Amino acid sequence: MSRLSRLGFIDTHRTEQPVRRRVRSRGVPPALEDHEVFYTEDPAQASRLVGQALAPNTLTVGAIGASGFAASLHGIRFRDISLLYLDLHVPVDLDVSHCGAYYAVHAPMNGRAVGMTNGREFEANPIQSLVTNPGDSVRMRMDHDSPQLIVRIEQDAIERYLTRLVGRTLDHPLVFEPVINLTDDSAMRWNGAIQLLHSEVFYPGSLVHQGLGIGPLEEFVMSALLIMQPSSFSELLRRAPGSPGRRVVRRALDYMEHHLSEPIAMEELATHCGASVRTIQLGFRDELGTTPMAYLRDRRLERAREELLDADASEGVTVTSVASHWGFHHLGSFAGLYRKRWGESPSETLHS
Repeated sequence: MSRLSRLGFIDTHRTEQPVRRRVRSRGVPPALEDHEVFYTEDPAQASRLVGQALAPNTLTVGAIGASGFAASLHGIRFRDISLLYLDLHVPVDLDVSHCGAYYAVHAPMNGRAVGMTNGREFEANPIQSLVTNPGDSVRMRMDHDSPQLIVRIEQDAIERYLTRLVGRTLDHPLVFEPVINLTDDSAMRWNGAIQLLHSEVFYPGSLVHQGLGIGPLEEFVMSALLIMQPSSFSELLRRAPGSPGRRVVRRALDYMEHHLSEPIAMEELATHCGASVRTIQLGFRDELGTTPMAYLRDRRLERAREELLDADASEGVTVTSVASHWGFHHLGSFAGLYRKRWGESPSETLHS
């Protein structure tokens, strides 16, 4: 549970004001009730703390709510997805000039938020959510009693996942349309994914609480958003891969993903894909700009890092065991590759 109880991009105490005035229950999702990140009645402090969770912003309290302002944030970070519940209690204008390297789905649980993103007007309410993209500018006017459930997805994670889905290097940015209609049939998968996130946090015996299944769970959430919400890659996701080389690459990527912890030889990959070793090598070069074995090594490094982040050193997990599990049997070589990729040693990650 220790890995679920921290938000890596927020450095603050549970609360800086232990004595707070009485406010009625705000309907915090049960899974997040015990994961308060902050509470404050100071608008400037609220702006700063919201900025640490999302992006630097200007927060302006409307005159009608100036005397009753209170802000709270509850949240859980998995690996690359965070589930946040932000409540500003009173009418507030929130102005973000530049969203950070993440995608976010803002879903008011009550009330509404209206505003503009990149010159396009929107209204978010309990049946219509707002999606923001990295670099977006957002001006949002939140009504009284309009708490938001926010799903934050790190940009590099969803781009890596999308690369696997399309079988090629992304040649343009992933940009989602800003408004999600949660009543559409296509939104059922997204609603189910969020319910699953909540359940995995809420139930103490869940796989996520045991440090298991976080990767597949996050991929389920990312796939739900990519399938449901129109984006700059929707057409490519709907149609079959165009070139034979891309089809081979997708088959190879799928096979690698399901056998990452096992030895994989090029001949074995060729047999599975029904193509020659040379065809696979050319496909990876043309579509991904790398070789099959270099891609396989990088994915194993990523999985090793995920396991080290999820692990608890006090339970006997070691760098050697994690490295060996993902096919790195020379510890010195693994440590060198790891530091070059992540800028820290495997041991530092394990004990962070």
